[in-house]
Amino acid sequence: MKFRSVFDIIGPVMIGPSSSHTAGAARIGKMARELFGRQPDWAKIHLYGSFAKTYQGHGTDVALVGGILGFDTYDERIKDALNLAEEANVNIEFIEEDGASEHPNTARIEMGDEDGEFELVGISIGGGKAEITELNGFELRLSGQSPAILVMHNDRFGAIASVTSVLAGNEINIGHMEVARKEEGKEAMMIIETDERIPDYVMDELNNCENILQVVTISE
Repeated sequence: MKFRSVFDIIGPVMIGPSSSHTAGAARIGKMARELFGRQPDWAKIHLYGSFAKTYQGHGTDVALVGGILGFDTYDERIKDALNLAEEANVNIEFIEEDGASEHPNTARIEMGDEDGEFELVGISIGGGKAEITELNGFELRLSGQSPAILVMHNDRFGAIASVTSVLAGNEINIGHMEVARKEEGKEAMMIIETDERIPDYVMDELNNCENILQVVTISE
């Protein structure tokens, strides 16, 4: 087995008490914040499985909200995230779901403001790691362990090739890529994990590609 770093063996730098219920939850919240692109006015957090049963005692609630506020797993402010969200006028609602989920540590986050709404499903997979498994109805796998971009585009011939051509032209290597669409010819999505963070000027090139609707960067 290969490890990315010593932290994959001893665990992440984090605010406790649990890597799965705290650090992993914070990563889910942080990825939600980055994908939404700004601080929301409100968030509804649906909790499943063990998240729903122990979220207050294990700090899952403050971790998720801390991530939504943009805090990293090691940020001391996570402990006060609920109060800080209230001070920032971010309305938070937790909903304990009785239904089963594919993974015991699952959260579905809905968030929004006057400019739009957003929804994702994330799972905490242990060791402080998390994956996003659904985004606005698109199924995907996004770990957040590598720099990545999310590309929303029209499902048209050449759209995918235009994006990969820009990356290749700038010598940016793709480590993992997924493409999903809900319906032929409608809106589609690419998730591309890369070996390095994509510079702003490359992001500008991608945004100018034909049939590209939105490009969002996701930090490592």
